[in-house]
Amino acid sequence: MKLYELIDGLAETTLENIEITDITSDDRKDLKKGAMFVCIKGKIFDGHSVAGQMLKKGASCVVVQKDLGLKNQIIVPNTREIYPSLCARWFSNPQDKLKLIGVTGTNGKTTITTVIKKVFTELGVKAGLIGTCQNEIGDKILHTERTTPEPFDLYELLAQMAEEKCEYVIMEVSSQALEQKRIGPLHFDIALFTNLTQDHLDDHGDMDNYYKAKKLLFSMCDKALINIDGKRGKQYLSEIKCEKYSFSTTEKADFNAYDIKLSASGVEYSFSGSGESLPVKFNMLGQFNVSNSLAVISCLIMLGYGADEVIRAINKTSGVRGRAEVVPTGRDFTVICDYAHTPDAIENILKAIKSCSKGRVVCLFGCGGNRDKIKRPLMARAAAKYADFLIVTSDNPRDENPDDIIKDILAGLEGMDVPYVTITDRIDAIHWAVKNAQKNDTIVLAGKGHEDYQILKNGVKIHLDEREIIAEALKELN
Repeated sequence: MKLYELIDGLAETTLENIEITDITSDDRKDLKKGAMFVCIKGKIFDGHSVAGQMLKKGASCVVVQKDLGLKNQIIVPNTREIYPSLCARWFSNPQDKLKLIGVTGTNGKTTITTVIKKVFTELGVKAGLIGTCQNEIGDKILHTERTTPEPFDLYELLAQMAEEKCEYVIMEVSSQALEQKRIGPLHFDIALFTNLTQDHLDDHGDMDNYYKAKKLLFSMCDKALINIDGKRGKQYLSEIKCEKYSFSTTEKADFNAYDIKLSASGVEYSFSGSGESLPVKFNMLGQFNVSNSLAVISCLIMLGYGADEVIRAINKTSGVRGRAEVVPTGRDFTVICDYAHTPDAIENILKAIKSCSKGRVVCLFGCGGNRDKIKRPLMARAAAKYADFLIVTSDNPRDENPDDIIKDILAGLEGMDVPYVTITDRIDAIHWAVKNAQKNDTIVLAGKGHEDYQILKNGVKIHLDEREIIAEALKELN
């Protein structure tokens, strides 16, 4: 692609209209001769510091947001903001060939996006999925590193989805991606909000900034679908300017769930919306999955699908990996893997299990290193609210001492009488949980969910799949 074609309307330059062979902001990757290097300033690393090196390695030009005195520099006001637009143009604006559904919020994003994709499949509609667990193009599954990909990866993925004739793309949109302007010129047919509870304050500082970051999604959509069961949802509904609809399990809304029945096998309720009242049976447990499934049904109806066909499809859907996932044991106790890593999420999953458990609820959990320390004692208090026994262990310790993280967690148990043990090594902790399980116990492994790795110091990842560890522990029992 020629330089002027790539930057037209985005930047100005007096450089010759040279051929651009590639575009990147990552100095760690092999650089193609003739590539454009975009210098982005991050929290830890500033791409401007290697601009000169990139030119020596063969870059044809560098995009900067300050004058570095380099011959082949293109100066723009904000490189972070322009980079996604450059990536979109590099891949011929694939988003224009797709209908986009964006889902944001603290909890529920993965379940909602995954189930929307499953419903589309059941309805015979080819769709793509971009999310925390994995990316999908129709039936093809692709590995993912983060909830919302980096701009180049995002637009490359969208280009593949357009090439393979996906009609819809359902995308988890993180607050960090919105605040960092990583998604660029995407425009969503529907932007869906789940809820807002404490998380990512290490990035946003406080809940108001977190709220504002999420709100950005509603400036880039045709229609908004908002959960008004919480005060933040009501606040969004009153503030956003686009066409908007609400859903709720407790308040009068455009779409409602009522006559709710919870059981160990899932949830049942009556759906009300679009002048219809229809029975729903969704195969995932907990009150929060009433809200998640209601969001899915409401979204599909807003897209023009009939309530009857959508509910028939959702009633057939299976669970989501790492979301209240029952791991087979063949024993007289149950093990559940769940991604709950916020106080609200861990309270929700334990409350749901407590309501249908015949024995003790045992919760194994930890907290991530290099992340919001404020929520660590809050996690403990939330877990202690419904668990009968706690096993406090590691999650992804990263660059912190795991024992220091556990100490922070235990501060939340002061004055509470729930019994607990601390076992720093997560593998040892899972083995201990299985070995000491009692009849009718439900053991909840919280925090990892779909993840099959653990992040240690300096970003080193080791393989850690809790399903495999459970199988090993069960062999030892036998």
